[in-house]
Amino acid sequence: MTATLIWILVVLVAVGLYLSWTAGRLDRLHARIDAARAALDAQLLRRASVAQELATSGVLDPAASMVLYEAAHAARQAEEELREVAESELSQALRAVFAEAQQMDVLREAPGGEAAAHELAEAVRRVPMARRFHNDAVGAARRLREHRKVRWFRLAGHAPFPLAFEMDDESPAALVERAA
Repeated sequence: MTATLIWILVVLVAVGLYLSWTAGRLDRLHARIDAARAALDAQLLRRASVAQELATSGVLDPAASMVLYEAAHAARQAEEELREVAESELSQALRAVFAEAQQMDVLREAPGGEAAAHELAEAVRRVPMARRFHNDAVGAARRLREHRKVRWFRLAGHAPFPLAFEMDDESPAALVERAA
């Protein structure tokens, strides 16, 4: 009788340790999502700021400046629910403004244009990487949260279900060539 109780106790402790380890893993994934989201927000803000600064510099033609400024301003001021759309529109505006390599040549020839072109190319290059890191962390957390043990024992607690950040982050060809 006591041997049976000891075995039951050992099994319960092992299950408890396993569930505790799984909850800790899920907590670390949620912390990774928060860190990746902060990095993504920083890169999106940097891209919008550089685009807005470039639009107000007077280097671009007035129509391109207006399109780029409005898209960058909308991306910086967007509410959380509309952020993906606003950031996608900024990507589209960047592709429209820098669709041709001549625009990059005009930018590089302007005073301080080489530095501005480099900064914009770096900002545009880093956004897809930051988004990929965030979405990978979200995918890992989602896969773990879909396990029965996580749902049955409510190991996720009250943490909201993680959502991927879906946006158009295709870079303009002239900026990709510039960053390479």
